[in-house]
Amino acid sequence: MFPKLSDLIYYLTGSQLDLPVQTYGFFLAMAFVVSGFTLRAELKRKEREGLLVSRIRKTYPGKPFGWLEIIPGIILSSVIGWKLFGILFQYRHFAENPRRFIFSLDGSISALITIAVISFAYHLYKRVTSKNNAGLVLEEIIHPYQNTWNIMIVGIVSAIIGSKLFDIFDNFGIFLENPLYSLTSFNGLTFYGGFIVTVIALMLYMNVVKLNWKHVIDSTAPAIMIGYVVGRLGCHFSGDGCWGIANTLTQPHWLAWMPDWLWASDFPHNVANRGIPIPGCMGSNCRMLERPVFPTSLYESGISFISFGILWIMRLRVKAPVIMFGLFMIFNGFERFFIEKIRVNNKHSVLGLHVTQAEIISTLLILAGIAVIVYFTRAHKKAMKLTDDHTHVDDNLEGRE
Repeated sequence: MFPKLSDLIYYLTGSQLDLPVQTYGFFLAMAFVVSGFTLRAELKRKEREGLLVSRIRKTYPGKPFGWLEIIPGIILSSVIGWKLFGILFQYRHFAENPRRFIFSLDGSISALITIAVISFAYHLYKRVTSKNNAGLVLEEIIHPYQNTWNIMIVGIVSAIIGSKLFDIFDNFGIFLENPLYSLTSFNGLTFYGGFIVTVIALMLYMNVVKLNWKHVIDSTAPAIMIGYVVGRLGCHFSGDGCWGIANTLTQPHWLAWMPDWLWASDFPHNVANRGIPIPGCMGSNCRMLERPVFPTSLYESGISFISFGILWIMRLRVKAPVIMFGLFMIFNGFERFFIEKIRVNNKHSVLGLHVTQAEIISTLLILAGIAVIVYFTRAHKKAMKLTDDHTHVDDNLEGRE
């Protein structure tokens, strides 16, 4: 496994680089980028088809921002500069443990003060010069796809908050042992927690940007699915603990073409630091599992990629809104429900049954997906019938005239 991106690069190319980038974090970032471009393409397509419309936004160049709006920006830019320049000046210290450095008081004080002074002077200058444009009103056309990265930012923040909340609920004992580590670590991000909170946040945000949530949420279906594909690769290559149960089964002959690590893996050098020590290994990630397990993250990634392909093809054929999102819920729910049978997870007692949090949510997701498809299919047929009836009446009136 490859705790840091440098480890993966060394394995692939033999080049030794000291990059302070965690493999899991890198794949999460790539999942965000890939999802963003997929969503952007879908929003463009729906605008071309007339399903989403642009809006006009008025701006007032002569109206200066208030200091209550300016000061938080100055503070944020100063803190970011403090850390970034601290990383540049103390790179070796940062590379040893990026998370600890970021959440410490280490940084560049001179950069903090310099950026704060420059930002304050810039905003003061803008307030003085903006008086020359008093009363000026500009209109700007905002196309749906121009909201892509705002939607993604709202989504990623909501996903992190939701995934952490659900992970804390599922592993409350671990959280109590070390609350700060649980809150700041990239480990333990549960997909379903992030998914639920993100859907709620995005539906609220659609009212802010004046977009039809039904068509936007359909656009997110393939975007979320392909992001899930990339994110699960990050789980596997970093060895973050999202693996399966011990696999002591003999590999079937009809799967002889499959590499051994795809059938069962002991996850050497896993970032979760679980298992037994690796003989002769020196470093911070020198453990491997005592018994090989199912690499379930890889299975999930592969199944989800197939699901993404199906959604990508069907998006051009499905006309009723929200159906694509319903299909996404069903596909993802079935995949996760069955993968839980060979995946390590905490079990809860519900109505006499011992089930995992993901099994409960995936079951509800499948049922919700079915309900969404039935409801919105009927609503679409009803709307189409009313449109046809209205058109027929208009044609009759024109014929009489």
